[in-house]
Amino acid sequence: MQVPTYQDVADAVVRLEGHAVKTPLLRSDALDKLVGKQLWFKAECQQKKNAFKYRGAFNRLSVMDANERARGVVAFSSGNHAQGVSCAAKELGIDAVIVMPTDAPQVKVDGVLADGGTIVSYDRQTESREEIAAQIAERDGRVLVPSYDDPFIIGGQGTIGAELAEAEPNFDAMITCLGGGGMCAGISLALAELSPNTRIYGAEPTNYNDHQQSLRAGTRLKLKSTPPSLCDAIQAKMPGELTWAINSQSLSDVYTVTDEECLNAMRLAHEHLGVILEPGGAAAMAATLAGNLPDDVETVAVVLSGGNVDPNIWDRALNGA
Repeated sequence: MQVPTYQDVADAVVRLEGHAVKTPLLRSDALDKLVGKQLWFKAECQQKKNAFKYRGAFNRLSVMDANERARGVVAFSSGNHAQGVSCAAKELGIDAVIVMPTDAPQVKVDGVLADGGTIVSYDRQTESREEIAAQIAERDGRVLVPSYDDPFIIGGQGTIGAELAEAEPNFDAMITCLGGGGMCAGISLALAELSPNTRIYGAEPTNYNDHQQSLRAGTRLKLKSTPPSLCDAIQAKMPGELTWAINSQSLSDVYTVTDEECLNAMRLAHEHLGVILEPGGAAAMAATLAGNLPDDVETVAVVLSGGNVDPNIWDRALNGA
């Protein structure tokens, strides 16, 4: 596959017009004071299916021809990509099979089922979701829709960056969570073209810091030990091949966040911004609140990437239960 360019983002902007939500930028004087910077929160938790993943999924499915649409799609995901694909498939009249782990949050499972998607479950500790999805694709002739390492997926997520570049002010920095790196890659393409002075930063769970380690080593690394994290949406062990080709050049730095920091960010986002976040969706906010960004960064766009959280985790965030 060829590494995508800004043109892929520009094409996605046209395809998503009238389909994806142009999500708002939220502000809080209290959070500005807490961090000592001017913060704008890009509320992708208010996107369709409560996560940014719909953008890339719709962009990918919308370019399928009639024959491909008739054969259907298969995707693998712990939840948000699954919901993005199932939602886009429903809108476009395409049958969707989603390979999901047995420990996927119930709210995400329910979201896929509500859109008519068929779920195939697997054990993330003993089975390979990639192999299962590939077998289904070969058996049924379905189109495999990757969660991040695909030019159309990256281009679709990049529409977030196009929206940020249209906003005021001109941001000194943008920070987002990192799983496979598709959103960061797409936003990087957009901002490199439309707001080249904006620095790009990433946030990862402490035990899933594959981008951070890879960036510091100067090469794409795969993690060996990966203990569980509440940030189920961004538990990637290795950057994508296409996403790394972009992010390795665009990222100024990557910070790590703990589950507790994400839970605290979820609580503060609810108190001061009035939004519901899941742990992974709060990672960029958590890294920002921890004071990681350099002193010379004054205006920051923080992507709130997802809000599909199970009730027990939400209760922990609000009440420390």
